[in-house]
Amino acid sequence: MTTFTSRDVSTAVVPAARDDIWALVSDPATLADLTPLIDSIERSGERWVWQLKGISALGVSIAPSFTERMTFEAPHLIEYEHVPPADSKELAGAHGTYRLVELDPSSTRLEIDITLCADLPLPSLGRRAVEKVMATTMRKTGDAFAARLYERLGIDGADWVEHRTVAA
Repeated sequence: MTTFTSRDVSTAVVPAARDDIWALVSDPATLADLTPLIDSIERSGERWVWQLKGISALGVSIAPSFTERMTFEAPHLIEYEHVPPADSKELAGAHGTYRLVELDPSSTRLEIDITLCADLPLPSLGRRAVEKVMATTMRKTGDAFAARLYERLGIDGADWVEHRTVAA
């Protein structure tokens, strides 16, 4: 197995109150609904178990689940880090943050920084191609997340202001 990694940092100024956005991104079921690649998120104390939908790329199909330790500083910061149960070997994981900065009572800067790692049965020689697919998938997922978030907030004509993807 080879570990492949990709990072995506997205920022948007969302014309909505910070508390309204917080209510959506801090709820596991809603967060799963907003995120196209996520099938479900189950809360187990401070840990959330994320189940991905099936992903196929370069002849490999996976549908991993992974366990994240979630840390909340309401209503402005969610940090998460991959912490699998001691008795398991998870093939994927993530770490990052959701940061919500109130600009005024009806406007919030939402910053999402996520790094995904996946152990795949592919040679390390394919790293560039695999991580490019990961980055493209993360960018498309971020765009769909933004559209779904705006729809859930009842906002028309959303533009995800900035996308920056960095292969780590």
